[in-house]
Amino acid sequence: MISPADQAVIGQALMSTAREMGAKLYRSAFSPIVRDGKDASTGIMDASGAAVAQSDELIPVLVGSLSITLRHCMAACPPERLEEGDFYITNHPYRGAHHLQDILIFMPIFVEQRIIGYAAAVAHHLDIGGGAPGLNSSATDLYGEGLIIPPARWNHRRDWLEGNLRGMIAANIRVPEQTIGDIESQFAACFTGIARVRELCARHGTATVEAAMAGQIAYVERRLRAAIRELPDGTYVGEDFVDDDGISAEPLRIRATVTIAGDSLAVDFTGTAPQVRTHLNAPYASVVSGTLAALKSFLSDDDVPFNEGAARAVTITVPEGTLLNPRFPAPVRARMEATYRAYDAVLKALGASTPERAVATGFDSTTSFCLTQLKEGRYRVFIELRDGGYGASSENDGCDAVAGPLSNCTNVPVEAADADYPFFRIEEYRLLPGTGGQGRHRGGNGSMRRYRILEEGVRLAIYCDRFRVAAEGQAGGEPGALAGCRVMRGDAVIAVRSKDDLVLQAGDVIEMWTGGGGGHGPAAERSAALRAADTRLAGLPTIP
Repeated sequence: MISPADQAVIGQALMSTAREMGAKLYRSAFSPIVRDGKDASTGIMDASGAAVAQSDELIPVLVGSLSITLRHCMAACPPERLEEGDFYITNHPYRGAHHLQDILIFMPIFVEQRIIGYAAAVAHHLDIGGGAPGLNSSATDLYGEGLIIPPARWNHRRDWLEGNLRGMIAANIRVPEQTIGDIESQFAACFTGIARVRELCARHGTATVEAAMAGQIAYVERRLRAAIRELPDGTYVGEDFVDDDGISAEPLRIRATVTIAGDSLAVDFTGTAPQVRTHLNAPYASVVSGTLAALKSFLSDDDVPFNEGAARAVTITVPEGTLLNPRFPAPVRARMEATYRAYDAVLKALGASTPERAVATGFDSTTSFCLTQLKEGRYRVFIELRDGGYGASSENDGCDAVAGPLSNCTNVPVEAADADYPFFRIEEYRLLPGTGGQGRHRGGNGSMRRYRILEEGVRLAIYCDRFRVAAEGQAGGEPGALAGCRVMRGDAVIAVRSKDDLVLQAGDVIEMWTGGGGGHGPAAERSAALRAADTRLAGLPTIP
């Protein structure tokens, strides 16, 4: 048994360790998407591969399935074969990972020659090879999306510092100094986690730390089950739609059926659209992460960590061959759009069970914007993840122009982009008032950035959503405005699709704007004070 005091102290220390690992990762990273956007996550796992503590300040969709990925690695190479300095590495979406750009590293934590857990670090990388730089939206299968790293065991000194693994990866990517630098930052994060856990073992005893790990997981499961018991038993359905597959104009249905029985909850995605030929498919691990994030946001308070305990209270069924669980080797690069719609569909179903707690749908999209240039034999790759408006609740307006709830990325500062990339310039970045849906409480507003292309040989690639299907209002609230993108070339205006890829010319100006969240309640019931605030905000310019 572990005392409540030890459980609280060690549990918080493990959470602090995960946060420190995250800070080490992004502060030592090379690429803007990790260094500035913080598209990365870290965590501490127990010896069985269960997530104990995860960096709650970073990316929910990357941490919600760490245990799935680690267990694929453990199956490929059993832990009893691991030695000090070994690590697992993978990016294989059909072996527990998300998409090829997200490389996951797990390092065993040895204490007295025994593994008591693992330090985990995952980061999104600017380029991973494949048929085109950056987003590579033209790939028709996983092989065309880049270098596939299957789950495997390697040794940090033998294979990375002194061997050929680092050179092999660098030879297959377009920006090796940034990708290799970011992988090095992942190792730095893992070494930090190992050191902190060993310090805890030295201070409290290894058996006590292991008991605290189990206690952290059990605590989350208890809290989640208690929250589920407060919901009315029954079966509830939620639906949302991805705009299209990038080829046709047909929306792609995501359907979630939530069944509540006592302290157990089941989510079934039967009825979801079949997998598609383009990169909009979402692998199983991403859908599990998105579903657990939706459940945590609806059911638990801020003091409840995000770990394996959440998964133990929930059953998730995702039929194979669908948009949310495609068959190998379907491409998955833009998997976040379908994952977000799964998140929204689950929240809608939960909202149907308890309407007074329902929140309007947010913009909830990954707006991945990529500019690349090949010049004098060297690639430059710029990727940023844009913001959008959150949905309103019965008590508050939605937040304006923030990262989606599953990504939690920060923006790339204009100054950082200007300093690192000479082939374009950001000329404007502003809020778009009026893009949030009207209501008693309005949805959050989107934003706009304007980019001027300064040199030839630049390519634009984007994938986004909510160009056609707006975020829905709740309880009589109005939908949010749609997103959009266009290129101004002299007097011509070129419309850019939500999933697109085109060659630019020097002098082109790109405007990319994000949409708003849905409103909550009838707009006629909005208070005079909030209307006055809307009027002041409306003085800002908006998209014509």
